Amino acid sequence: MTKTFFHKELSYQVLSCGYAVHSKLGPGLLESTYEICLEYELKRNGFVVEKQKSLPVIYDEVKLDAGYRIDLLVNHTIILELKSVESISDVHKAQLMTYLKLSALKVGYLINFNVSSLKNGILRIVG
Repeated sequence: MTKTFFHKELSYQVLSCGYAVHSKLGPGLLESTYEICLEYELKRNGFVVEKQKSLPVIYDEVKLDAGYRIDLLVNHTIILELKSVESISDVHKAQLMTYLKLSALKVGYLINFNVSSLKNGILRIVG
């Protein structure tokens, strides 16, 4: 199985969990609500999930805690940054790109749950 296929299949399964949460809850709730429900849904479906995973910065070969936290890290492979905002902004995209760079991971999703149709709230970023 190639890495591309692995990421594609894993992404599909992870996003299916996101759709399930959005379908049950709808838009308009706090980001923290979506985060805890998506964590539950992912774990219920057999994924390894780390919530609010600390992401240090390496500066002068020293690991420093700069306060970065990944909302959800799935199977040590995919970063999920969750939002519940009017619209995704460039700063949200930059945040996810920074997390991909600092973690050396390749795939991340920015998911805005504050939309009527979740397909309009998902942005895939590849680092």
